[in-house]
Amino acid sequence: MKRIAILGSTGSIGRSTLSVVGSFPDRFQVVTLAAGRNVELAFEQAQRWHPRLISVAAESHAANLRSRLKSVGISDVEVTHGAAGNIQIATHPEVDFVVSAIVGVAGLEATYEAVRAGKSVGLANKECLVAAGELITSEARRQGKPLLPIDSEHNAVHQCLRGGRMEEVRRIWLTASGGPFLHTPKSKFADITVEQALNHPTWKMGNRITIDSATLMNKGFEVIEACRLFNMPADQISVIVHPQSTIHSLVEFVDGSILAQLSVTDMRLPILYALTYPERIPSDLNFSLSDLRHLDFSPPDMEKFPCLRLAYEAARLGGGKTIALNAADEVAVSAFLEGSIRFQEIPAIIEEVVSETPVGKLESIKEVLGIDQRARASARDKVAGIGGQTIRKTPVAVGTRQN
Repeated sequence: MKRIAILGSTGSIGRSTLSVVGSFPDRFQVVTLAAGRNVELAFEQAQRWHPRLISVAAESHAANLRSRLKSVGISDVEVTHGAAGNIQIATHPEVDFVVSAIVGVAGLEATYEAVRAGKSVGLANKECLVAAGELITSEARRQGKPLLPIDSEHNAVHQCLRGGRMEEVRRIWLTASGGPFLHTPKSKFADITVEQALNHPTWKMGNRITIDSATLMNKGFEVIEACRLFNMPADQISVIVHPQSTIHSLVEFVDGSILAQLSVTDMRLPILYALTYPERIPSDLNFSLSDLRHLDFSPPDMEKFPCLRLAYEAARLGGGKTIALNAADEVAVSAFLEGSIRFQEIPAIIEEVVSETPVGKLESIKEVLGIDQRARASARDKVAGIGGQTIRKTPVAVGTRQN
């Protein structure tokens, strides 16, 4: 019986993880949950799973949840809150495996502390490795515990790498759907609306990651994540546009062989893989080869999508550059969703913030968070400097698709 903590239990990955747990009750037990601001869903999850401990965002949320649990006679679920509460969730002594799925750097400290506590970690939060990958991976190596990717692309790479040794790898190929603007001329980017950018052709995701997919920044983050997870330089990580999203990633070996991973586009499969590794167990998440009609591949256009270029540059330099990349992107995407900046201004703001951030050598998570805050402040100043020109009258609320 594997005992599980979920950081981000009310988000899409958290809910999918609980679905997997529910399908295999003889294998998994939910011990702790970090639920964020969604008290209604936290209450439902506490009733369904009876965790030892559940954390919410703020003290007021915790008081609300305690009251609601008491009203239905549940007294054996401890409720905590805030960043300290998330760390308690991740380091609870009864937990074997931590699913890290809190969006953004909000999950960074808890994920790092889980690794320090000797937990096996399944990573669905790419920002952790983008901002603090060197610290997290070095600590995981010191602990001798695996960091198992849940992102579909890196999970696919992890599976393919079981077919050979790391020294036999020539290149990792990360596939990209290309997003909603794959065939949109760059001259039309100034007219892109929030609704158009949120219309992803393949996946249903939270607002930020959907916009990041539209700019290809999400793929840039995945390049950095792959560098950290698989200890490879950026020059050996390539992105290839594959609109069908059937092949999730590929690994090319030195003899010319290429292994590809194909599966249904359902996040429950990489979650199940991570939870059961190194085993593989039967599931109903089957892929029909008869559905394959054609597979298209093309190189990404880095001139049209400069965020991918910026990510490669940050990956090569490391240190504070990747922290600033993530922080500036989060601020710029939020501003776009609120209607404060235009689509093509997202990479412009990011490039300015990254260029003014020194590389530096990262010694602690506290230092990472300090650089993150300074980069966010700089990005907000640059958004304000644009003058608040709007592209829509009724901005989409940030995060409406995440919970």
